[in-house]
Order: sequence, then structure tokens, then C-alpha cells
Amino acid sequence: MKTSFYFLLVSTIVFTGCKSNDEKMPHQLVNPPVAKKIPKELTIHDDTRVDNYYWMRLSDAQKNAETPDAQTQDVLDYLNAENEYLDTVMKHTEELQEKIYDEIVGRIKKDDASVPVKDNGYLYYTRFEEGNDYALYCRKKIDKNAEEEIILNGPEMAKDYAYYGIGSRSISMDNSLMAFGIDTVSRRRYTIYFKNLVTGEILPDKLSNTNGSAIWANDNKTVFYATKNPETLRQDKIYKHILGTNQSEDVLVFEEKDETFRCGVFKSKSNEFIMIGSFHTLSTEYRYLNADTPIGEWKIVQPRQNDVLYYVEQYQDNFYIQTNLDAKNFRLVKTPITATTTENWVDVIPHRDDVFLQSFDIFKNYLVLEERINGLRAIRVMKWSGEEHYIKFNDPAYLAYTTSNLDFDTNILRYGYTSLTTPNSIYDYNMDTKTQVLLKQDEVLGGDFSAENYTSERLYATANDGTKIPISLVYKKGVERNSDTPLLLGAYGSYGSSREPTFSSSRLSLLDRGFVYAIAHIRGGQEMGRYWYEDGKLLKKKNTFTDFINCGEFLIQEGFTSSNHLYAMGGSAGGLLMGAVLNMKPELWNGVIAAVPFVDVISTMLDETIPLTTFEFDEWGNPKDKEYYDYMKSYSPYDNVEAKDYPNILVTTGYWDSQVQYWEPAKWVAKLRDMKTDNNLLIMDCNMDVGHGGASGRFERHKRTALYYAFLFDLEGITE
Repeated sequence: MKTSFYFLLVSTIVFTGCKSNDEKMPHQLVNPPVAKKIPKELTIHDDTRVDNYYWMRLSDAQKNAETPDAQTQDVLDYLNAENEYLDTVMKHTEELQEKIYDEIVGRIKKDDASVPVKDNGYLYYTRFEEGNDYALYCRKKIDKNAEEEIILNGPEMAKDYAYYGIGSRSISMDNSLMAFGIDTVSRRRYTIYFKNLVTGEILPDKLSNTNGSAIWANDNKTVFYATKNPETLRQDKIYKHILGTNQSEDVLVFEEKDETFRCGVFKSKSNEFIMIGSFHTLSTEYRYLNADTPIGEWKIVQPRQNDVLYYVEQYQDNFYIQTNLDAKNFRLVKTPITATTTENWVDVIPHRDDVFLQSFDIFKNYLVLEERINGLRAIRVMKWSGEEHYIKFNDPAYLAYTTSNLDFDTNILRYGYTSLTTPNSIYDYNMDTKTQVLLKQDEVLGGDFSAENYTSERLYATANDGTKIPISLVYKKGVERNSDTPLLLGAYGSYGSSREPTFSSSRLSLLDRGFVYAIAHIRGGQEMGRYWYEDGKLLKKKNTFTDFINCGEFLIQEGFTSSNHLYAMGGSAGGLLMGAVLNMKPELWNGVIAAVPFVDVISTMLDETIPLTTFEFDEWGNPKDKEYYDYMKSYSPYDNVEAKDYPNILVTTGYWDSQVQYWEPAKWVAKLRDMKTDNNLLIMDCNMDVGHGGASGRFERHKRTALYYAFLFDLEGITE
């Protein structure tokens, strides 16, 4: 490794301080990397911020160059130095990490298979063979004597790649052709390939710079797909491709010119229409085309309006539309396909203040709704004739969801169910008889797992403004509730994305060693409805952070743990949450894990060339507006690092991350190192081969989970 003079990584013992060497923690015996400072003044609204580590940002061209320039080399040196420091100070946990990793993968069924999904005369499924990190993608004709067809061989395709992402697969209407997306960089820019499923031949057609999904017209030769802006990665164009032609000949059928929107293309469940959607945080717009006439005219359902969201499906001669128009928690309306604008919309499910309409699905004889009531999902089954019922669930906290319901003419609803103590389970539910069949429950191998050995609870903390914040938690029976009990509190709290109380077999390694695991359902998510989301965004964003702090304080007050044993974890926008609470209440936590954290809020939101920025102004605000700039500056983790004590911190990132660029966590770590006044552990794991989602392999990704747990266990003195 080449190390520049300003990156100091000394593996010798440091004899400073008043404690004897055997009392020091391993990281106190090694000098961490020290990043150079090149002050850069960033001025707007007559306010100047000085960023000493702005130089860490590289362009895609620099990252992809065969020979690194001087700046790129400096960045690589720093990231490699951080990785070497991590390896050095965590070396004493290597055996523990290996043990945890072996436990986690030991619980996973190696020759597992998904539940087959019926579509257009075939059953589609994935299966794993023992020893393989990647799946086989398979199908069979719906015939008891049908032979299996392996339509994609994941292990064979991925064998020469450090990262291999297989995107969407779509089958032509005559079942003979498949389009599939491949990403080998982890930037979520896929190349679409085509395979003849009769001959096994890969066709010469190749569509680059896409989102990985191709939508077939009903002529079995025309596909529609979305491309991305190569710099911002915004999906901004929809093209039509005819098999046998070069991509350069493809016809542009739609361009989303508003930089605050992105676009995509999909097909209606009936296969009658191809739909183009334009998506903005607070506004949507849809176009439709008869799938039998791919050269036909696109028509708009409802022109975009500010603060109006809607989603469209078709049933008979109507479009059914889920919308927030005059309905903060959403309602379901219908309108004739011949008259689709808002004045023709008629309520099917009216708005309700206490029930959030999450989604809907349409069958020949049934309408199925996913609703959220008191923070938990509910599945409501309604006959078109009017009779209805809810499917009943018993856990105090759980997730129920409809899944893979591709058939229109059926009385069988497929849904999934999981809770903090129940592995993910797939059911076929007969909507006529109200009976169900368990098709599969994920197996937990390698021990004597039983849901009866664990306890799940649903509690409520009180926020600063009196709002009740739900907390879902789980622990092993027999674990004492006291000030010495370690507890890991997780949350997300952004984009209206709800953290669901689901089962994790890897989490058993945490619970079986005496940890309590808790989820704080803070504002900024959508657990308690649309109001919950809107109270945790824009100029109310700090509710997200104070809610999380209040949940931590509540768990201490209730005797579950103490600050000496309380840990926090969040990723991406949840990593922003971690950065904010570290600045606001560092003494509350013994350790914090910030995964791919979005921490440099102002600089990112001021730069419209960075992926995701332009269509997130309605989530965070636009700092070109002084009101939003001032508010962001008051909580932005990077801008609020101070000279004070911080707890132990583990940060992770990926060099190819397209969602949160690697330089945000890297700069944050460098600044924390420079300013913090404590001797606590601060380490960063930068995976040089992956992006936002981490490793692509089925088992490889759990190596980082093992690192997370080893970090926590080491702080707790747990060595086995």
C-alpha cells in the first residue's frame, strides 16, 4: 500500500497516557489515520462553511480511470489507511467475527428455494445449491410432468466478478424470450440482455445505462425501458426498442425534463396497458398505451399537480387510482378509462383519518387492500359485491404483506407474514372460504430455534411534544431487564419508509448473547400514517432525531438498559439519524453503528449533479432557500461535529455507492477524528468493490453483519 506523508498509520505501541499498556483498549495502542486538511470555503446566503476534507470527492471519470491521478491516489490512500486501521484494531475479534459469520450462514438453508409463482402458464422460482452465493433462476410449465428450465445460472454468471447484481427479469407474452438486467459495478446502472428461452441463445441486442427493467409489448418483439442520466443517475428517458436493432436506433417515447422528477415504465396487471410514471416526492403523473399497439399514442391519466400523488391500476373499463387528493391518508377512486381526469374520480374507499391506505390489488372477484392501523399492517379482502373481512394476526408487532399476485382470475391471495419472533412465512389464502395453506416458512438451521424462546413487545415512548412513539422489541426469554443489559436500538425515519418488525435469523446471534433488540418507529416514516411522515421532514425533520433520543431515554427509564450499554444503529438516511443524535446526545450511547450514512446534508443538497439530489428537495428542502439552509445547518451531522466526547463509532461505506457517495462518511470520520476529545473507538469499513447495498453474494454480505456484532460484543466484553 502506498501511503502519503499525511496519512499516519503506526502499528507500534503508543506509550502515552496515564494507564498501563495492559489497561488500554487495542485501538488506544495504534495511531489512527490522519487525513490532510485543504480548507475550502463554501459560501451561500452570506454564510461561509469551511470544509477541510472537500478534496476527498472524486468524479466518476476519476474513479473509472485506468491510472489514478494525484487526487484519486490521495483518496485511495486514505480509504485504504482507514481499512488497514480497522483491520489492526479489530484483529483481536477476528475469531469472534468468524464464529458469528459461521453462526449466521449456518442458520441459512444452503439448498433453499423460493415458493413458485404462477405466471402465464409457467411456475417461476429461484433456488440455491449448496456452496453457491448466487441463485439459479428457474421455471417449469404448469404440468406435473414438466421439466425444470434454468433460465439464468447465477453462480456461473457471477464467478469472475467481485460484484454481480442481477436485476429484473421479464418474459415475453409468448414465453419464448427473456430480458434481464446486469450490474457489475454496484452503481445501479444495468445493461439489459435478451435470451431466447427455447434455444438458450443470448441475443446480440444489448441496452446499456438502464434501470435494469424491460417491459414487453404484446407483439413479443418490442420492449420499453428507462435510461439514466450518466452523472446524476436520474431516470429521465423512456425508449422503445425493437429486437434485432441497435440501441442507437431506439425511439425516445418520453423524456422527463423536470429535474425534480424521475420516470419509469411498467405494465398493468391485466397486460392490457403499458404505463409510464413520472415520480416526485409530492407529485406523480401517468401515461398509458395499449400494449397491443406499441406504435400507438400515449395518453395522460391526470396531468401532474403540486402535492397530488396517485397510482393507477386497471379493472374492466375503469382505472382504479390510489390518491392523496383531498385525502392525506389516501383514498381509492375509480374513473372510466375514457375520462380519467380528477373531475371524474369517484370514491371506492373514502379517506379515513385513522387508517392509512398503503396499497391495493385487483382480482376478478375481489379487491384487496393493504392498510395501516395503529402502526401495523392489515389486509382487507373485499368482494366487488360488497362483502368484506380482515385477515387476523396475533403478534403484538408484525408485518403482513401481499406478494406475487400475478394472476387476475383467481380466488387465491398470496401473502407473507413475519414478526420479530416468526420467520418469514408465505401463505395461499382462499378468499372464498377464508382458509389458508402455509406454503413455506423460512427454516432456521444450526440449532434448536423456537419462537417460544423469545419475547416480543410493543411499547410507546413519549416525545418532547407529547406524541406517543411506538417501539417494537424482542429479547430471549430469561434475559434480565436491568442497567447492565445491552440493548441495540435501530430506526430509519425518512421518505415515509416504515421500519417493520420482521424476523432476522442473523439477529439471533445478538439475542442469544443477551442483547435486547428494539425498533423505534419514529416520525419521518409512515408507520402511523401520512401525518407521521409529514411531521418528520423538511422544517420538522428534527422530530425524527428527538423521537429517537426520547425512545432511548424511555428504554433506560423502563429499566431495559443504561447509557453504558445502549447502542444505536441506522443506515443511509438512518445514518443521518445516527450522525444527528451523536451530535445532539452523545452521552446517551455507548456505541453507534452508522451504515452508508448520509451526513453531509448541505453540500449534497446544494449540488444537483449528485445522484438523488434534485428530486429530494421536498424531503429535506432546498438549501438555496435560506430558511432551509439555516435549518439544515442546525442538524447536518458533518457541519455540527464539535470538540467534545463521542461514544464508540463504527461507520461503513462502499466506494461505488450511488445513493450516498463514499466521501460523505469518509469526510465525517476524518472530521470526527480531528475534533473529538475522547479515546473511544472510531473505525470505518470502506468496501472498495461495492455500492450502497453492500455485497451481492448471498453469504458474503453477512461478513459485514459479523463485523457489526463483533464491534458491539467487544464493547460489552463478550468474547464468545
